[in-house]
Amino acid sequence: MDTLDRLLTPAELADYLGVPVATLYVWRHRRQGPPGFRAGRHLRYRLRDVEDWIARQVQHPSPPHR
Repeated sequence: MDTLDRLLTPAELADYLGVPVATLYVWRHRRQGPPGFRAGRHLRYRLRDVEDWIARQVQHPSPPHR
């Protein structure tokens, strides 16, 4: 399996990005974070999608939230 096809749990992604897990859920609710999907009842993130999302953030950073 390709490393970029690896699936991350919310806890693994939070650790990878250096943010609290709660932040991921806020981003998901606001549709601002990396795309995730449900595998049954479990939320997962594909590393390839996360890397693509990071690249877009670097190219076009979001304005600060007020």
